[in-house]
Amino acid sequence: MKVLIADDHAMMRSALAGAVAMAAPDARITMAGDFPSAWAAGPGHDLILCDLLMPGAGPQQGISQLRAAVGEVPVLVVTGSQDDQTMLAILALGVAGFVPKAVSGPVLEAAIRLVMAGGQYLPPRLAALALQQPAPATVELPLTPRQRDVLRAIADGRTTKEIAQDLGIAPATVKAHTATILDVLGASNRAQAAAIARAAGLL
Repeated sequence: MKVLIADDHAMMRSALAGAVAMAAPDARITMAGDFPSAWAAGPGHDLILCDLLMPGAGPQQGISQLRAAVGEVPVLVVTGSQDDQTMLAILALGVAGFVPKAVSGPVLEAAIRLVMAGGQYLPPRLAALALQQPAPATVELPLTPRQRDVLRAIADGRTTKEIAQDLGIAPATVKAHTATILDVLGASNRAQAAAIARAAGLL
């Protein structure tokens, strides 16, 4: 598997390379520090992780030309941008999703695995906005089926003990699943996780 990492900060490129190595240990990684380099290097790769703000082009032009250069190769945007309209415009170009640069390593790794498997990853806030558009995007989260069961139970107001009994698993396992759900959704507690999931149309 060949992965292109395009970011104008060397430290971020290294961090992304580490996440790729966790998700795909045998991946061959190529680096680019600006959009023209990414356009040139992109063809022939199986996955591209790309920043939005790099030298050589604006965000929309940069991603548009990258998508044109690589065809159906999935492009996962890893960005610190919080501009909703820009991100929705980029989403309309057919990218495989967005990962905020502030997410934890496990969430980034899970998002990479999801995209590698042919899915799409959107942070909850952008997913909620996308669902309001005339042509809503597919919303996916890197949660296992069991974690989704726990999320639904949390939204129903079930306690950890009740969820464990309902699903036939240990309370400690429920707590572990809950911690992952909060991390993925960017929530600080169970109630907020349920609210985010509902706002994004995930329940």
